[in-house]
Amino acid sequence: MKTVEDQLQHRSSVKEELKWDLSAIFNTENEYSQALTDLLKDVEGFVNQYDGKLNRSSKVIEAIKDYEKISAVASHISQYKFLPVTVDITDSQAQEESRYVSNVLAGVNAKLSFFHSQMEDLDESVLDKVSEEAPEFKPFIRLVKTAKKNRLHPKAEETLAMLNPVLDSFSDIFEQARLADADFGSFEVNGTVYPLSFVLYEETYMYHEDKAVRRAAYDQFNKVLGQYKNSIATAYYNQVQKEKTLATMRGFDSVFDYLLADQEVSQELYNRQIDTIMSDFAPVMRKYITHLKGVNGLDKMTYADLKIDLDPEYTASVSIEEFKGMLDDALSVLGTDYVNLINRAFPERWIDFAQNKGKESGAFCSPTYGKQPFILVNWSGQLADAYTLFHELGHAGQGLLSNEKNTLTGSDPSLYLIEAPSTFNELLLTDHLRNKAEDPRMERNVISLMISQTYFHNFVTHLLEAAYQREVYRLIDAGKSFDAAKLGELKRRVLEDFWGDSVELEEGAELTWMRQSHYYMGLYPYTYSAGLTIATQAFLNIRTGEMDATGWVDFLAMGGQKVPVDAAKAAGVDITTDKPLQDTIQYLDESVDRMIELTQLIK
Repeated sequence: MKTVEDQLQHRSSVKEELKWDLSAIFNTENEYSQALTDLLKDVEGFVNQYDGKLNRSSKVIEAIKDYEKISAVASHISQYKFLPVTVDITDSQAQEESRYVSNVLAGVNAKLSFFHSQMEDLDESVLDKVSEEAPEFKPFIRLVKTAKKNRLHPKAEETLAMLNPVLDSFSDIFEQARLADADFGSFEVNGTVYPLSFVLYEETYMYHEDKAVRRAAYDQFNKVLGQYKNSIATAYYNQVQKEKTLATMRGFDSVFDYLLADQEVSQELYNRQIDTIMSDFAPVMRKYITHLKGVNGLDKMTYADLKIDLDPEYTASVSIEEFKGMLDDALSVLGTDYVNLINRAFPERWIDFAQNKGKESGAFCSPTYGKQPFILVNWSGQLADAYTLFHELGHAGQGLLSNEKNTLTGSDPSLYLIEAPSTFNELLLTDHLRNKAEDPRMERNVISLMISQTYFHNFVTHLLEAAYQREVYRLIDAGKSFDAAKLGELKRRVLEDFWGDSVELEEGAELTWMRQSHYYMGLYPYTYSAGLTIATQAFLNIRTGEMDATGWVDFLAMGGQKVPVDAAKAAGVDITTDKPLQDTIQYLDESVDRMIELTQLIK
């Protein structure tokens, strides 16, 4: 855990080995500039060659291949200028260059918009012939057929593409407010002054073992955060109103249908995931949090205390070198090829480990077709960081395997499936650590980490985001509006419904809606629990011998070849029923009971 003397370093002071290597995209700025120049020429050539000429299957196949080449280069350019901003939002030059590229690529997308429009205008017999003659494009053709139902006039599509930088700017406003503009100052506990920032709270103080420090940090954090609530609420309102407007323009009856269309799942699957966890998993987490309160000797369990460690004195530190060995052992069940693939992360420098001023909190993996993935973490050397990095490397492995087996237009799986590979890797880590446990205290610590890291984060935190988000979209669907006060009211109600009397929701809990960028990504939050449900069921199937681990690797390489229901079945999971979800909840209930049993043994 960080001490009060720790100060975040400037990006310029970070050692190179702790940074990701963006030269894997472009080796020099000149190479990037040339790629951008060539891209613009290639786009003009694409327009001249294919606009109005997609009249037979062979021409369509040729166009898809060229479109994929252009799209790959565009993504490389975007990543090269976007990623530096994520590690230092205070870098004004990086901001300027990223915005410039965003505007250029908006123009590119506008010029290319004819391609999607004219693909959607094609007779289905032509599309079927393309799938028959070039089966590698079947996933893309499936999406084209879906989009046909809700397409706009080509000029409207072109206009929307041109407006993308503006329409997508609301998340930028949110990020600037919380990471650049907000000055969280410091707070004092027992005569000691502690520095505070958004990242320091999210990555350090939220987990602090000293109750006084943790709760004081929470109070100061929310005091400053609340000063921006009206601005951020306005940005969020514009985001969801944009989505509702687009849903209406495209003929969807509901904003939910519009946002779920790309995921290729129904409202039934979406609502079941939220409703079942809110009702059936809530008692399990209340039992866990009550036990956490008792073991830590707390007078009460407040919202500020939710992320504390069950046994902070026992939590192990993990160096990057130790993590590498842990990675080899835990992932071995997936085979040597998979382990070797993931181990490329270190010599190729996929990972940005450093904690520095201006860096985003949390973590993400950004795959790039035809290039290595890039992973952002804020590594502090705790075992919890190992869980985070296992998670992101799960995304990286899936991206590389999918890109290897699929063309660009068919490489992305549905958002519904996207969190399965990452959370599956976390389960392998837990299984590895439990197998190594030599005494009750060690086993209890591992179970606690599994619940607090894997499931609390993905099955609770993000699920509660989804439940709150659903209420916001219901307001918008009904033609109503909201302000910061209404958002706080909705968030507090969801938290009260889930936690009941087990947690005291002090002032500031309702501001949690201001802390997460997922709300600007459509119906993304619920997919964490959806993916983890699939991952848990597959993990249990492998552990009991019902499925071979190679089946999971095949699932990772599937990309967008199948819709979620069929893709999950290929991984041995039937998401058309609630069995995977109920099995997951039962597994967690048994794990909490085992943790409580171990506590009794330790006493």
